[in-house]
Amino acid sequence: MPFVFNFGGFSGGFRPGADGTQQPQRRPRKARKPIGNAFTRTLLNLAVTAVFGLVYFYAELPPINLHAEEFYVFLFLLCAVYCVTAVLTSGFQGEGVKGYVGFVKKQCTVPFFVFIAMIAVIAVGSLSSWVVLRAGSYSKLLPIESGDFTADIEEISYDQIPMLDADSAARLGSRKLGELSDMVSQFEILPTYNQINYQGRPVRVTSLAYGDLIKWFTNRSEGLPAYIVIDMVTQEAEIVRLDEGMKYTTAEHFGRNLYRHLRFHYPTYMFDEPVFEIDESGTPYWVCSRLVKTIGLFGGTDVQGAVLVNAVTGECTYYEEVPSWVDRVYSSDLIMEQYDYYGQYHNGFLNSMFGQRDVTLTTDGWNYIAIDDDVYMYTGVTSVTSDQSNIGFILSNQRTKETHFYPVAGATETSAMASAQSQVQQMRYEATFPLLLNIADQPTYFMALKGDDGLVKMYAMVNVEQYQIVETGQTLAACEANYRQALAHAGIIAAGEASVSGGEARTQDGVVAEIRTSVIDGNTHFYVRMRDSLGYLDFDAAEVPRAVLLDVGDHIWYDFTLEGAQFPENGIVPATGFRFEGESADASVAGAASDGADAADTGTAS
Repeated sequence: MPFVFNFGGFSGGFRPGADGTQQPQRRPRKARKPIGNAFTRTLLNLAVTAVFGLVYFYAELPPINLHAEEFYVFLFLLCAVYCVTAVLTSGFQGEGVKGYVGFVKKQCTVPFFVFIAMIAVIAVGSLSSWVVLRAGSYSKLLPIESGDFTADIEEISYDQIPMLDADSAARLGSRKLGELSDMVSQFEILPTYNQINYQGRPVRVTSLAYGDLIKWFTNRSEGLPAYIVIDMVTQEAEIVRLDEGMKYTTAEHFGRNLYRHLRFHYPTYMFDEPVFEIDESGTPYWVCSRLVKTIGLFGGTDVQGAVLVNAVTGECTYYEEVPSWVDRVYSSDLIMEQYDYYGQYHNGFLNSMFGQRDVTLTTDGWNYIAIDDDVYMYTGVTSVTSDQSNIGFILSNQRTKETHFYPVAGATETSAMASAQSQVQQMRYEATFPLLLNIADQPTYFMALKGDDGLVKMYAMVNVEQYQIVETGQTLAACEANYRQALAHAGIIAAGEASVSGGEARTQDGVVAEIRTSVIDGNTHFYVRMRDSLGYLDFDAAEVPRAVLLDVGDHIWYDFTLEGAQFPENGIVPATGFRFEGESADASVAGAASDGADAADTGTAS
């Protein structure tokens, strides 16, 4: 028998084990008492759950809508909080694993059944929305009409062609804000430059934002004092100051935060990302498209009207049919998603996986163009089996979702950008994502060429169907003139159609009084002043190589284009060609076309 120490009856908290050794003596667990009676505990549990729900709802803003996935996350969290609270307030009663399981089950019966019900609803809803079973419904989300490009798309005038992408607009906006000392220290610019039609012109608009939380505290009483408008044609940035500041924006906090303001007014609505726009009088609004699910419980995302929020007053109005000044209700991502459903599933789901007959997809980018006071999204369409060429493109009205498909086979936008960049590869310019224009009844990619500083340096036009036809120019007029001459040289259009349609094309004669030269971006420019004239004609040697033959005293007929009614302030007008006295009337066009062909053969930028 082992020796056991026992000092005065005190065993030191040990007891004999089964093998005679001393084992630590376990203290009996002190039972936790439940809080109050069952009714009190239930009220307390509900109160804690309600407080959590209110805080979560205020912070995360989930829509109270069975079609929204965020709503089910919200319910799951409420059930979990109730169960944890019920266990705590009931005192952890029970012995052993089975005892605890039975205790928890008793306290969480109602949340458990709610949880099971939600799982069932999600399962049934997901199955009813499954694209494998509902491919036909998905393919009909975007009604598509076939169109004729030359009949539907008119040649656009120069004052309607947007020449800036979002990145260039952002640079101009930041530079403009930096000029205003009273604003640059307190505010910054939201990065979303949305393209709209404003008073008949394509512009990009965006709101200011507070520089940081401290600057929000010091400026929130007056609100945001201005917004920025970037004219995409003239490339001018304007800070529009408001008589009363904007107090409801995405840059606000607490109750004036736009997302929270919307949720409190429309707790059951699902919204797309708000878009900043201005009406024709310059009043700032947020256009908040209402999203709905049209296939099963979770599928077929579409738009059903929009809520317009006055950025100054916070007044909210829901419209099933939005006013005509609103330009963007349907996002580009949504339109492209719906077309991809059509392109993949209009011949059934199995065909999209096996055989893939007539399966098409949109290309990787998009751009916008103004037509009849609406903004249309453009993107190319390519076969799923090849990404080297487009089979056509779509134009979709971003306010009404009216969509037309134009079957024009040709180069992808990426290929066109590469072709344009190769024309000026020595300058390392970067092409913007192209617009699709009608030039001489030819589908034509138009893009700006930007330098390392992000500013537009030149312009390029690429024929969609024959993308080896590429022309560039320092101005839009010069670029189009070169492009039309290239089309005429290739026999695509008649020589008489080679004149520029945009702006005002003119032909005049005179005697050369002065010639100056300058090298710009590696190209020699001849600045020619005619007798009795204060202005200069700008002959780009890369585009008009014959300019090197000019001498003072020569009598010439020269071609030029004004992009507006007045001569430019700098007194320099781009000239597109000339002929010496005695030459035929089409000598300058034919000569320029020949020069353009020679330049293309030798790899010289033209």
